[in-house]
Amino acid sequence: MNSLLAKFLNAPRPIKRAISVAYDVVAISVAFYLAYVLRLSQLEFHFSLQELLCLVATIVISIALFVRMGLYRAILRYIPPQAIVTILIGIVASSFAMIATGFYLHAFLPRSVPVIYSFIALFLIGLPRLMFRSLLQFFTPKGNANVIIYGAGESGHYLASQLNKSVQYKPVAFVDDNEKLHQSNLRGIKVYSPTELPHLVKKFNAKKILLALDTANQQQTINIVRALEKLPVQIQAIPPLNDLINGTAHIEEFRSIQIEELLGREPVAPAASLLEVNITNKVVMVTGAGGSIGSEICRQVIALKPAAIVLFERCEFNLYQINDELLSLGADNSIKIYPILGSINNEALLENIMKSFHVETLYHAAAYKHVPLVEYNILEGTNNNLFGTLKTAKAAIAAKVEHFVLISSDKAVRPTNVMGATKRLAELVLQALATQNHSTIFSMVRFGNVLDSSGSVVPKFREQIKRGGPITVTHPEITRYFMTMSEAAQLVIQAGAMAQGGDVFVLEMGEPVKIVNLATEMAFLSGYSIKSEANPDGDIEIKFTGLRPGEKLYEELLVGENCEGTEHARILRANEKSIPLPELETYLGVLQSHIEKFNHNALFNALKQPFVEFNAADNTEDLLHYVRTNNVVQLKTNKHHK
Repeated sequence: MNSLLAKFLNAPRPIKRAISVAYDVVAISVAFYLAYVLRLSQLEFHFSLQELLCLVATIVISIALFVRMGLYRAILRYIPPQAIVTILIGIVASSFAMIATGFYLHAFLPRSVPVIYSFIALFLIGLPRLMFRSLLQFFTPKGNANVIIYGAGESGHYLASQLNKSVQYKPVAFVDDNEKLHQSNLRGIKVYSPTELPHLVKKFNAKKILLALDTANQQQTINIVRALEKLPVQIQAIPPLNDLINGTAHIEEFRSIQIEELLGREPVAPAASLLEVNITNKVVMVTGAGGSIGSEICRQVIALKPAAIVLFERCEFNLYQINDELLSLGADNSIKIYPILGSINNEALLENIMKSFHVETLYHAAAYKHVPLVEYNILEGTNNNLFGTLKTAKAAIAAKVEHFVLISSDKAVRPTNVMGATKRLAELVLQALATQNHSTIFSMVRFGNVLDSSGSVVPKFREQIKRGGPITVTHPEITRYFMTMSEAAQLVIQAGAMAQGGDVFVLEMGEPVKIVNLATEMAFLSGYSIKSEANPDGDIEIKFTGLRPGEKLYEELLVGENCEGTEHARILRANEKSIPLPELETYLGVLQSHIEKFNHNALFNALKQPFVEFNAADNTEDLLHYVRTNNVVQLKTNKHHK
């Protein structure tokens, strides 16, 4: 039996369709004959030419209708019970075709024959298809990976019905928060309370819990996932039900729950007017366009239909990538995209670009942001983050750019590292320039860590988990603020639209996240347990490596306490002290002199001005300074300089 089924199932699709059509021709003929037999109560009936022509016409019209209705496109092993409705409609139409052709041909056709024909045809055409489907499911090997479905609603019902056909997965239990469903059966599978999950996982040796949540909002989903995390199973979600029904997704395309979904907040709809005012139909320029934040700003900008966008980037590969992506996003060619290579320390080039393209809005995202690397390279870090910003701002003033928005960082608040100190000084530069007589409106937006940005702990932890660990965390108590890339870029654009000149905007980042908890949660979401003294048989170990140079335990967003709300619920305006431009220019001259003379130690100490609030170690971590002062001739690769 199995070999015959296998031969049929492995046959080419045209052959299987031809067999189905041939069977239906025979079934219609038999139904036609039996309708007369039952009506006349006699087995022998001699059909005249008119009745035979009526039969041929009925067969041709019926097969054509079945083809039109897609009956032969359905795969028999997956044909749903609802397909019987399609068959019923086709057979009713077939009986009407019989009546019409019989009347036209003057055939002998008692009025009850088409009715009897319909019932017999439905039995002969519909029932075998459903029986064939059941037979296949009976003989098909069942999946050996037991899964529990969380959610006994419409999505869960559909998921179970599809998994029952799977050769990989076997649904063994439903769990649902609705007490009315507990102890009931759905498709032969019992529904349990979520409190029974630890017992169910052990009893059925379940490998996965599949989320099939119909109506849960984001917070409810987060609560459910966090309640499941410590179970020794992988938690995954299914594609949206509409995508499954429409065929745009497949039932076995399970998606792992991402940590971003648990750290995210309930979204606040962006204000269209704030998004559009500085972008729509304007020429927009983004420095650092190929970086994590810069590229996301570019994506948001292109969606808001600027007249043109200028991509300014020093890394050729990053520029190629973002330019290629934006070309596909703006495929109608209505938006001009100009990829320009260059450094933000080339003031003449910047001014020339801004004037030539008539730039109206500029988002300054170009910066060195990796704390340890800037600690090891303080000359270039200061030159890029501070003086690069100064030169970009001066070029914007000369080119009469309307709005200039600096992407700043929470590390600029009472900095403990060179990166933070240079970002704080960049803020002070723009605040000082904002007091001068020109038409450019300067503002800066300060926020914390962006999920999945380059250098973020999230992709690093994800890779370490994939390798089987260990997960490296610098300190058990270290915390950070997190925000999604998309939300950060949208808030930057909206904050810039509210600027009046010299504004420091702070994005509401929610509650800080303990990094060790983040690592633990990511491991749980991947189906692993944490190895520790309390759990020596765990899968993955967390190792604490110690704080890196310049790193602090807790990040802050405000220098002072004077802060006020804006028209956006998640954007605050910080009222902070600024430094007069003449005083700042004198100080910048000193810093520039140290950079030109390669005087690392003097530069490091000069950054410790009271108005910067740079609370750093006594000695610089700069690698070049270390080599020169210690008379090191050769360094071994991959060795820390200490």
